[in-house]
Amino acid sequence: MAQFIKIYEENPNPKDIKKVVDVLRNGGLVIYPSDTVYALGCDITNNRALERVALLKGVKMEKANFSFVCEDLSNLSDYVRQIDSATFKLLKRALPGPYTFILPGNNNLPTVFKKKKEVGIRVPDNAIARALVSGLGNPIISTSIKDEDEVIEYTTDPELIFEKWEKLVDVVIDGGYGGNIASTVIDLTGSEPELIREGKGSLEI
Repeated sequence: MAQFIKIYEENPNPKDIKKVVDVLRNGGLVIYPSDTVYALGCDITNNRALERVALLKGVKMEKANFSFVCEDLSNLSDYVRQIDSATFKLLKRALPGPYTFILPGNNNLPTVFKKKKEVGIRVPDNAIARALVSGLGNPIISTSIKDEDEVIEYTTDPELIFEKWEKLVDVVIDGGYGGNIASTVIDLTGSEPELIREGKGSLEI
């Protein structure tokens, strides 16, 4: 049975953040708010937790397109090959914000991602998500919580999310109502930025 923990985005309680970070560190799965929709995540360095996420999403690990949630751009070189200054300026302008940027991955990617040539990077404009990453000391996975409802693609009410996921994950964070528009996905691995999915993020960046 998952824990249901209320955390306020304006001022995330460090004790509550630590509680969730401890769960992540021990291989737990957490549903947390972002600046777009609620997301399911785990520690990117924990293979067993990653396999659990893939299983819940119904995808094979090697085919999964999970994004890495980072606190800021300072650790980018841990997972991303060197990028040019124009790309870096674009990232600095857009982040934190509702974007996922696909960038060329380097050899430090965790083992399960090694076959992938690129990695999706998120720096959400949400204090709870960034506090979790900061406390953990490395990125967490982000994959959107989808709804079976054909009209409402994403559940926005944390209590309804908890009802649905309480037996499948270890923590659901109540960070208030979430959004229902996913992030804008932009591929920066080619010579020109390529729009993969239009979402919440403006294309004027």
